[in-house]
Amino acid sequence: MTDLQAPDRKAATERTKLIRAGLRRRHLNEQIFRILGIVAICAALGFVALLFTDVLRKGIPAFNQASLHLEVTYDPALLGVAPTPVQTPDQSDADFHGDVLKWERSVAMLNWNKVIDAAMRKVVPAGLEIDSKQLLTIPETNARHVVREAFVADPTLLGQTKSFDLLASANTDNWVKGNIDRDLPDAQQQLAAPARAVIDALVADGTITREFAWGLFTNVDSRAAPASAGLAGAFMGSLYMMLVVISLAVPIGVASAIYLEEFAPKSRLTDLIEVNINNLAAVPSIVFGLLGAAVFINFFHLPRSAPLVGGLVLTLMTLPTIIIATRAALQGVSPALRQAALGLGASKTQMVFHHVLPVTFPSILTATIIGVAQALGETAPLLLIGMNAFVASIPGSFVDQATALPVQIFLWQGNENRNFFEARTSAAIMVLLGMMILLNAVAIFLRTRLERRA
Repeated sequence: MTDLQAPDRKAATERTKLIRAGLRRRHLNEQIFRILGIVAICAALGFVALLFTDVLRKGIPAFNQASLHLEVTYDPALLGVAPTPVQTPDQSDADFHGDVLKWERSVAMLNWNKVIDAAMRKVVPAGLEIDSKQLLTIPETNARHVVREAFVADPTLLGQTKSFDLLASANTDNWVKGNIDRDLPDAQQQLAAPARAVIDALVADGTITREFAWGLFTNVDSRAAPASAGLAGAFMGSLYMMLVVISLAVPIGVASAIYLEEFAPKSRLTDLIEVNINNLAAVPSIVFGLLGAAVFINFFHLPRSAPLVGGLVLTLMTLPTIIIATRAALQGVSPALRQAALGLGASKTQMVFHHVLPVTFPSILTATIIGVAQALGETAPLLLIGMNAFVASIPGSFVDQATALPVQIFLWQGNENRNFFEARTSAAIMVLLGMMILLNAVAIFLRTRLERRA
């Protein structure tokens, strides 16, 4: 018996060794897989952190801007402006209004650069020689408009002195922030040597300070005065487009998904529709821009660069995402819920809208907000419908010319004054990312709250 059992024990021992070796390999593979997963997650988070760090590093300086504090004197001898019209008893309102317009035109034609030059001369330190052309490169080019509009609004300023906080020019802002290498030769500098010396002196005595750049949020884009360029027009254009997307894509997408999932008969036609919807979700966004240009602009003759057209194009692009996400949410509902509702006598419509939809509403809402957030960041389709045109006003309606935040980022990135607009571009990216993060946070909050109620 002993001789017969020895081979069995040996075989059992060998099997045990093989099993243990196999277990060690499986455990080792599991550990390797876990380590690779952790490395992949860390790498992804590292790249995201690198992206955000780079954007923040470049964009934060744009939220403060060089500002010039001047005492401007409205010298009558320097201006040579006529007195403000006064309505006489025998003068009609129309004639008086005409005189006022004529006076305002004459004021607009005055050389207000002389006023700015005189104000700048007061703060230039003694011993620094600089001509007027170089001196006027320090304040922004729209400084004369600010001073002029103040006088038009209050003609009693003639002969008086008023304090102004004027934007410094983009080149001045670059010099103050150190965006330009000070060791470069004069031929490669954006400002003349006398202007640079005056700026350094004004920074030292507090005439030029760095203030929060409110104009980044309140001003529209500007080519004549780059330092005053802002995001107000692009923000309103994006807002109008998102209103169109929410008004059209959400009800149409949700209703389409409900019909296809709950009511549509299973046939080749519905199968074809489902395949096409899945394919549309993978179509590049630029194709929707081509479709929008061909249909909405060339066929329906809707205005170019209008938020209405942009919203319609983004609606077409967002619909497949909302439909697919809504159908997935409906498919996740237990069949027992449907059967229980029908067993209690509910109609199919009552079963869908009273029992199934309330359960899927958090998921549908989340998918909808994420789809809208995705549409907010699209650029390519908007370029093809003309929303990359320069618009120097805030759109007042859905059919006014406008641009959008991602397109504004695209335009600023290509600006020739990269030293100034690189930071401006990163700041605009921060604003856009902030809006998208806010939308996603709202989606998470609403989903959590609705799930708790359910």
